Amino acid sequence: MNAQLTPIPVITIDGPTASGKGTIAHRVAQALGWAVLDSGALYRLTALSVQQQGVDVADENAVALTAQRLDVQFQGDQILMSGVDVAHLIRHESVGNLASKIAAYVPLRQALLDRQRAFRVAPGLVADGRDMGTVVFPDAPLKIFLVADVRARAERRCKQLKEKGISANLTDLLEDMRARDERDRTRATAPLVAAAGAKTVDSSGLSIDETVKVVLDFWSGLGFGAAQ
Repeated sequence: MNAQLTPIPVITIDGPTASGKGTIAHRVAQALGWAVLDSGALYRLTALSVQQQGVDVADENAVALTAQRLDVQFQGDQILMSGVDVAHLIRHESVGNLASKIAAYVPLRQALLDRQRAFRVAPGLVADGRDMGTVVFPDAPLKIFLVADVRARAERRCKQLKEKGISANLTDLLEDMRARDERDRTRATAPLVAAAGAKTVDSSGLSIDETVKVVLDFWSGLGFGAAQ
């Protein structure tokens, strides 16, 4: 059958930082037997590489070149950069804040576009990020916009960091998160907005299981069926 007539299905999950996108994307992908794309990890990996190499953060083209040269492999819970597992390092707030700043760079977003689209493999892909439904996979049959109260998100992030042995302060996280939200919403390129036709899901009062069920129910409601 012509692949162009039956494109590999994609579920996009966009939303602000710490809204639970990554966890929900992985759980939905697991339920469907699909691949998963954590697009934020690519920006965080770029930010980490920029820090480690001493690249001029203000030089947009140099940052984009750093992204093009990334030697990255995703292996289960491991994220290997040049053969070293950096899954823990890219979760530091300093890396996340830098990733949020450089994510506004047009050359960087263009450099990562093809790499992100390459994750679209059979039988399907669940992609989470900020512009998965608006820019990277605009033809996705299901687009989710996952939101949550900013304080609830800050508390989640604080708990996650402490569980990983990373020092965290709720007040500082809340301030950083509000600033990051503002940057993401107001940047000129690919701002954080709900894609046309996206289903908005507020996870503030939902458990992980409940949120996953909401997404899978939306998918089943499209007539594609549930888990494989």
